[in-house]
Amino acid sequence: MSITHLGQPSQLPASPEEAILDYVPNPRPGRPYLVRFAVPEFTSLCPVTGQPDFAHLVIDYAPCETIVESKSLKLFLGSFRNHAAFHEDCTVGIGERLFAEMKPLWLRIGGYWYPRGGIPIDVFWSSGEPPAGLWLPDQGVPGYRGRG
Repeated sequence: MSITHLGQPSQLPASPEEAILDYVPNPRPGRPYLVRFAVPEFTSLCPVTGQPDFAHLVIDYAPCETIVESKSLKLFLGSFRNHAAFHEDCTVGIGERLFAEMKPLWLRIGGYWYPRGGIPIDVFWSSGEPPAGLWLPDQGVPGYRGRG
């Protein structure tokens, strides 16, 4: 398996499409376990106004043969900073790309977006039912309550 980013200088990709995600062998194959990435400062751009949008993403997956290498994931997610897309497209697109490339047993993503036009938008995607026996904690992101 070739690693593009780990242990070397890497620049932020210009777009999510240009980002290269690295995958490494699962160190604990054959047993279901959960990997969680919490991304509390995710940003992208509104495709209509060009204004920044902010979200707290939570990515949970149960690995099969590979796991995603975290530096490449950080660069991939960072590439959305100048990417114009609706919340739904960003959230579901991230989940679908990870699921298609990594081929985990199961994956879900929660996109907890901060208000746009006074309305917070939460977007959820899952690849299906989680494996039997998988410990699945709550994603732990409270609903938006504003300043009070």
